[in-house]
Amino acid sequence: MGEKMTRLLERLKESLAIFQNKKVQKNSRITIGVIWNLLLILFIVIVVGGFFAGGVAAGYFAALVKDEPVRPYNEMKKDIYNYEETSQLYFANKVYLGKVKSDLDREEVKIKDVSQFLKDALIATEDKYFYEHNGVVPKALFRAVFQEVTNSSTQTGGSTLTQQIIKNQVLTNEVSFDRKAKEVLLALRLEKFFKKDEILEAYLNVSTFGRNSSGQNIAGVESAAKGIFGVPAKKLNLAQSAFIAGLPQSPFMYTPFTNGGKLKSKDGLEPGINRMKLVLSRMLDNGYISEKQYKDAMNYNIVKDFIKPQKSPREKYPWLTYEIEDRARNIVAIMLAQKDGYKEKELNKNKKLYDKYTTLADRNIRQNGYNIHTTIDKKIYDKMQKAKDEFDGYGPNKTVTKIDPKTGEEKSVTEPVQIGGILIENKTGKILSFVGGRDFKKEQLNHATQARRPNGSTMKPLLVYAPAMEMGVTAPGTVIADSDTGIRSGSRAWPTNYSGRYYGLVTTREALAKSHNVTAVKVYQRTINQKPAKYLKKMGFSDLVPGDYENLATALGGLTNGVTVEENVNAFTTFANDGKFVDAYLIDKITDKNGKVIYKHKTKPVNVFSSQTSYLMLDMMRDVFRYGTAASVPSMLKFSADWAGKTGTSNDYKDSWIVASNPKVTFGTWIGYDTPSSLEAVGYGDYNIRNYRIWSKLINTAYDINPKLIDPDERFKMPSGIVQRSFCAISGMLPSKGCANAGLVKTDLFNSKYVPTQTDNSLIQGKYVIIHGKKYLALNSTPAEFAQSGLILNPDFVKKLSNGNIDPGQLIPPNDPLWKKILAPQDKISDDGKAPASIKLNASGNKLVWQGSKSPDVIGYRIYSGGKKVGSIPADNNLSYSVGNGNYYVVAVDIAGKQSGPSNEVKIGANTSKVEKKNKSKNENTKEAKEKDKNRTKDKNNKKKS
Repeated sequence: MGEKMTRLLERLKESLAIFQNKKVQKNSRITIGVIWNLLLILFIVIVVGGFFAGGVAAGYFAALVKDEPVRPYNEMKKDIYNYEETSQLYFANKVYLGKVKSDLDREEVKIKDVSQFLKDALIATEDKYFYEHNGVVPKALFRAVFQEVTNSSTQTGGSTLTQQIIKNQVLTNEVSFDRKAKEVLLALRLEKFFKKDEILEAYLNVSTFGRNSSGQNIAGVESAAKGIFGVPAKKLNLAQSAFIAGLPQSPFMYTPFTNGGKLKSKDGLEPGINRMKLVLSRMLDNGYISEKQYKDAMNYNIVKDFIKPQKSPREKYPWLTYEIEDRARNIVAIMLAQKDGYKEKELNKNKKLYDKYTTLADRNIRQNGYNIHTTIDKKIYDKMQKAKDEFDGYGPNKTVTKIDPKTGEEKSVTEPVQIGGILIENKTGKILSFVGGRDFKKEQLNHATQARRPNGSTMKPLLVYAPAMEMGVTAPGTVIADSDTGIRSGSRAWPTNYSGRYYGLVTTREALAKSHNVTAVKVYQRTINQKPAKYLKKMGFSDLVPGDYENLATALGGLTNGVTVEENVNAFTTFANDGKFVDAYLIDKITDKNGKVIYKHKTKPVNVFSSQTSYLMLDMMRDVFRYGTAASVPSMLKFSADWAGKTGTSNDYKDSWIVASNPKVTFGTWIGYDTPSSLEAVGYGDYNIRNYRIWSKLINTAYDINPKLIDPDERFKMPSGIVQRSFCAISGMLPSKGCANAGLVKTDLFNSKYVPTQTDNSLIQGKYVIIHGKKYLALNSTPAEFAQSGLILNPDFVKKLSNGNIDPGQLIPPNDPLWKKILAPQDKISDDGKAPASIKLNASGNKLVWQGSKSPDVIGYRIYSGGKKVGSIPADNNLSYSVGNGNYYVVAVDIAGKQSGPSNEVKIGANTSKVEKKNKSKNENTKEAKEKDKNRTKDKNNKKKS
């Protein structure tokens, strides 16, 4: 061992001795210098190359973003916050209804209203350096670029929350260096302009979070919280927050619900739950939660918090939501068109233009996060739907045949009796509630606002009586002859009253209350040349055609295209509003997502009738509920209000209406089949009564909710210019002495401008006779013994009233005791110059009895005995006459006073047997003579044959 060490030391000395050699020392210095210089050159090359590479990279980056404009703050703000947001619907008084149906459900939320757990979870999972970086994280960015260049299968992501907002709101999802470069540039700029919480708030509202429990796509944490867990974002617990925070990476993989709104299976839920646990782990690693919070959340049963499918507004309030969306769409379309310089009239006339702006409006409503506030009272609306569903008196279903629009084949369809009803506040025009139909799933048509039907006799106040009063043509006390109009529909008289009979001389007040059709048409005939339908147009009837201005049938509701329940009921509010029409509305206002009002309904009253006409019309319509067609309704109500209204029925009983106003509201209902068919049905009671019942049931439910609205303390107020006057019920003129004696003086209200000024001349004192139950004026030659004295309708008055077309007998109101004393003269019977036919007389005890003469103008009979007249009786009496003993015969007397030949003679009393023998002998002789004549004829015939 010692020897080896000695040898090593000697070799070392020899090696060191080499460096002491001058030549070796020189060569060593040269070698070191070369190495040093090479290292220095390499360093310089690296540094210069780095600058060059950086310059090239910078140049490349500049080239990528050279077309990207420098965006100012306002533009970036607009872009960042320009995300689709679902519009919200509200009942009256800001009562929440629901959201407009949209492909994506998003509800904006402020960052202060988001759970801190959720904010922390999102940052820990998506961007843990969020509060430290300036928009990008270089290390993560280089890693992402390297992965992209190398086409790495493992993508760890390099986008901050700021970059994700830029990608989603400003740029596109295109995968390219060009887009990535712009994303980096804009992210840096966004961080310069916006605070961290502003950026985080945008992210919270922008990101997608899968589906809600109804299967609808959702975006934004507020919609996610409500749609998955049924709570607002600020009330999310730790586990719920972690679950939602995990969704953005793969929303539809991790979402707990299918697109049909069903909860996924256990296996289907597992990816989302595992993702939640990963989020919790990252929250723990980054110090956002404690170990205990972590463990509690990991053991939390998140599945129990997933809510069941929620009914959308369209499911719970189908008719209402469709109506709101439709009206809001029209409002926004008009606003957009006006913004582009178009007027509403142009929009309505140009279908292409209309379609364009309604499409734009629909998109705005579904994406712009509007708050649409309506006039609908939720409590009344809900109660009315329930009452409508509970009512069991609509009538039977009917089977009809329809053509399938897809196949063109006929098919049988069962249709129920449908209903449409609407409640409108008079002064404002607010639609407080409506009933759209029986079952939306079976029939989507809104029978309150869309279905058009004939409005029957509810047209009479609107088109007939109110316009006629406005023109000074009629008043409540105006008398009209409810009698044959002379108009024929085929072989039948037109129009006819519901009862099939005429009512004679009646006031327009009574005619309206009892809904006489003939009277209404006769009044309408007096005004039709002045086009009364122009009043309908002023009152919101939107589908009138030229024929509606000219046809007499319009007076009875026979419109060409019909009218909606809303339009018809709305028109009646005109009378309650002192003659001013206030268009009904359902959309009160629309605000944008920031609360700025972009639309507010403005009431624009239209002058239609004077306050005097309106009050007189209301007062007449009160009688509909007092003694008219709706007299049964007050007993069906829980309360007593000042109701004024009208009922109506269309041809063949296909439609039934009732509309009525009190000083606060107007309410009307219609019932009928969708395919027009008679409502009459055996075993279901009167169809009008069925409608009155549902009307009463619905208005009673509204009364339960708001008694002061439905049963106000006040009554309709009489305006100045209304006076009370007496008039003759025969002519409507000032009463005459004869009218007073007949007890036919009535009193009613009049517009002071149109009070009667002429004195009645309708009656004369005269004589008349009765023939076969009918009264005829007596002739000058008519025997006084058969004529009666009394009040007779003046023939000149009758002629003027009827233009010669009326049977005067139709003028006397039937079954009215006050008119029993009044004679309506029939046509005069002229003298034909012939004596009436004689009669055959018989005896019965001490009575003479006979049958009436066959002559039609016989007015009575005279009884003779011994050539002297002993008595006489009118022809319409019982044809018998009590007498004493003696011989009698009878003659018939006609209206001109001519007598028939004497009847056979009859003897009453002791000598009756002699008279009878005489008559018997006379008869036998006559019989014997006839027999002899017969035998002679027979002998002659036999001789001829021989």
